Amino acid sequence: MEEKHLDGTGKGEFLYDFSNDILLFKVKDRAYTISAEFQNFVADIDVEGFVTGVRIFDASKVFGIDKYTLKNIVNWGFKAIIEKGMITIRLTFVGKVRNKEVPIENFTQQLTTSLNGYNLTDSSVECAIA
Repeated sequence: MEEKHLDGTGKGEFLYDFSNDILLFKVKDRAYTISAEFQNFVADIDVEGFVTGVRIFDASKVFGIDKYTLKNIVNWGFKAIIEKGMITIRLTFVGKVRNKEVPIENFTQQLTTSLNGYNLTDSSVECAIA
């Protein structure tokens, strides 16, 4: 069976909640039905089984950069692959502080979770800034 693929290039948006230090990357106009949580990461999965959003709690600590850099992300993308029930998320983004770019490249997190019997199907998503 061939893996399903969602191309979200140019359909992405990011939000950064400065006061709560929560970073969100997502595909626009795709509602999620279930979330997989693992440590500081939450992957939002839509009705078709695609990871359509990624939330990172305590993001400044996770990435080891200050909150002002996260507030000023100028370029980003994420790839999410579901394979044999394992979710792998790869983030790449560039924050800017005083005209200096701070790149985070190929930050990878794997999530293993049961999702209370929800069956994950193999799929991949690529999403980048709109």
